[in-house]
Amino acid sequence: MHLADSHEYIRVHGARVNNLKDLSVEIPKRRLTVFTGVSGSGKSSLVFSTIAAESQRLINETYSAFVQGFMPSQPRPDVDVLDGLTTVITVDQQRMGADVRSTVGTATDANAILRILFSRLGKPHIGPPPAFAFNVPSVRASGEMTIERGDGKTISKTFARAGGMCPRCEGLGRISELDFAELFDDDKSLHDGALKVPGYGVNTWNGGLFAGAGFVDPDKPIRKYTKQERQDFLYHEPVRVKVKGVNMTYEGLIPRIQKSMLTKDRDAMQPHVRAFVDRAVTFTSCPDCEGTRLTAAARSSKIAGISIADACAMEVRDLCEWVLNLDEPSVAPLLETLGQTLNSFAEIGLGYLSLDRATGTLSGGEAQRVKMVRQMGSALTDITYVFDEPTSGLHPHDIERMNSLLLRLRDKGNTLLVVEHKPETIAIADHVIDLGPGAGRAGGTVCFEGTLEQLRASDTLTGRHLGDRARLKDQLREPTGSLAIRGATRNNLKDVDVDIPLGVLVVITGVAGSGKSSLVHGSMPDDAGVVSIDQDPIRGSRRSNPATYTGLLEPIRKAFAKANGVKPALFSANSEGACPNCNGTGVIYTDLAMMAGVATSCEECEGRRFQSSVLEYRLGGRDISEVLAMSVAEAHEFFADGEARTPAVLAILERLVGVGLGYLTLGQPLPTLSGGERQRLKLATQMASSEGGASLRHPAAGIYVLDEPTTGLHLADVEQLLGLLDQLVDSGRSVIVVEHHQAVMAHADWIIDLGPGAGHDGGQVVFEGAPAELAATGSTLTGQHLARYVGKSSTS
Repeated sequence: MHLADSHEYIRVHGARVNNLKDLSVEIPKRRLTVFTGVSGSGKSSLVFSTIAAESQRLINETYSAFVQGFMPSQPRPDVDVLDGLTTVITVDQQRMGADVRSTVGTATDANAILRILFSRLGKPHIGPPPAFAFNVPSVRASGEMTIERGDGKTISKTFARAGGMCPRCEGLGRISELDFAELFDDDKSLHDGALKVPGYGVNTWNGGLFAGAGFVDPDKPIRKYTKQERQDFLYHEPVRVKVKGVNMTYEGLIPRIQKSMLTKDRDAMQPHVRAFVDRAVTFTSCPDCEGTRLTAAARSSKIAGISIADACAMEVRDLCEWVLNLDEPSVAPLLETLGQTLNSFAEIGLGYLSLDRATGTLSGGEAQRVKMVRQMGSALTDITYVFDEPTSGLHPHDIERMNSLLLRLRDKGNTLLVVEHKPETIAIADHVIDLGPGAGRAGGTVCFEGTLEQLRASDTLTGRHLGDRARLKDQLREPTGSLAIRGATRNNLKDVDVDIPLGVLVVITGVAGSGKSSLVHGSMPDDAGVVSIDQDPIRGSRRSNPATYTGLLEPIRKAFAKANGVKPALFSANSEGACPNCNGTGVIYTDLAMMAGVATSCEECEGRRFQSSVLEYRLGGRDISEVLAMSVAEAHEFFADGEARTPAVLAILERLVGVGLGYLTLGQPLPTLSGGERQRLKLATQMASSEGGASLRHPAAGIYVLDEPTTGLHLADVEQLLGLLDQLVDSGRSVIVVEHHQAVMAHADWIIDLGPGAGHDGGQVVFEGAPAELAATGSTLTGQHLARYVGKSSTS
């Protein structure tokens, strides 16, 4: 054997990232390895934070120091030995950029190929590819220029560039109308707080700019402005001014708001800004481009009667068929490449999308599969692909296709590392690594390595639950009423009429793209009292954590204050008790200019975030930093007895344990939580509302809508989730769950199945009734998979 062929493993020795406990493991290359274990057992810490992070760091170090200055810095993972690495491509569930100009077409380069195609074949010919780009404005200029060569001469020159951007909406496809009454109170002056826009108050940067720029009298009520003052206040062109000795750019209120707020995706806004935009702004489709974002010239050029706007609005599978039917030998390589790209969408279960779909509207699972499209036709081999639950958001029918795609990537000579909970994907693994045995501090070790058959025979938590099947319920709850939806036409819904039972557990099923989210998130009556508990990121800084988000920190601070006879504010790292050296963050960030920045633990507080004097105060023998370092389960035990017993704290901790978050530490930064963890954290706060703890931040709800709550849950935790859903319904709430997991379907009181397919093949209610009836008839894809699932339960 050649020496070069001896490097057959990725070797990890002594990994201590997050909760990993000197973990050592050898992962076979050019094989599909699935990492299993309960949530918080260390799977992501090993795969993403150790292997993928080190590969990226080593690649970055091959560039010059100058280039590295423009790249994200990567600290070395805490591991003794890590070798055998190859280039890693991470395909995770992070939402794609929320820029309103980003679409599925621009994210996958399909639009770039289409623009070239239309510039070659479109009739009439209007220009090069940029003439079909909605992000490129048309530019015209003329004037004189001097050529400094020889004697030099001055010539007149005219420059023009044809762009495809609609000039009225600037390529956004929509225009906005502002309600002035929501922007300012014209009975007040600027100094009296006339501006009602978030971030424009009297003592803010923006407020000071308008008051001190000199264009208007800040002490005069806005309604008394002259015509010129009102023009300068609302619409002035950008101009440099000096305010209190600082050079700033002044422009009218309207263009300033449009640039700072209205060019962002609504879902990416902070909650208070989003609420303001909803009140003050009315968005309508641009009448000039009819929402296509393109100029009339770009829309006039057609191929076989289809414009580029028409092509981008088609469902991808229809567009693929149109492209394959074009017989143009002059652009045959272009058509072949575009056809392969579009076919990859269909193979990966995204044929129902259109290229003009904004990327900010994609779910985490859809975003991950869109990223996969880029890799499907890649000629690269010996790459390490890292996937984070690739079956997330997939109907059982689509999981089979996903599995075949993963195997195809492996068979090209690549290494696949897959973090997954679904038995269907674990079943195709060449090698399984099970981490645990528990979560958080109880995890971080390798419990099992081997094949699927060996895993089934092992005594690990995953092995014991691999064959778990939920049974159909013997007794169903009776509805207490119904929520009527009539004539729903959002997205692909086809005039849907449906009555959703209340007071029971309702599960909405159907293949991806069948219209489930359009029904439950876009068609519910506004006055129905619905609270949606989704997986979207929780807005907050690195200082935010489960203790602050759930309100847990407040009774903890009060308990410490009462026990020590001091103020509660001392026990907040964001207030009086913060370490003055690191301002309560626990770390010091050092900028090394061209080199990677370094985050080091604060020497004064040793990463504990609090002043040393605050840490002298104790409750039950522990200081505040030690309490925040506890897991939820440890804190529950700590606050249950003795001096530290605090009923208000216990109530919140019990809800966190109930939603399966007992392994989270109280002080873990919110940005580090997964989508499933975020959803369960939100659910815990809503449970407080249902028990009479409603607040302005978390109002009480009559109807809960949960979006795939099994995401990220280990097989052993699904049963606990089912008990939690029962608890919510039995407390008098109505629970509607959008879900693909057959265990949740089997546990439902009522199922509404949408389909029969995705996109324009879906949008209809194909079944309403009890789970047993759906499984018995097998009339839909969902019914067929549910029947197979519960059929196994009788023999398991």
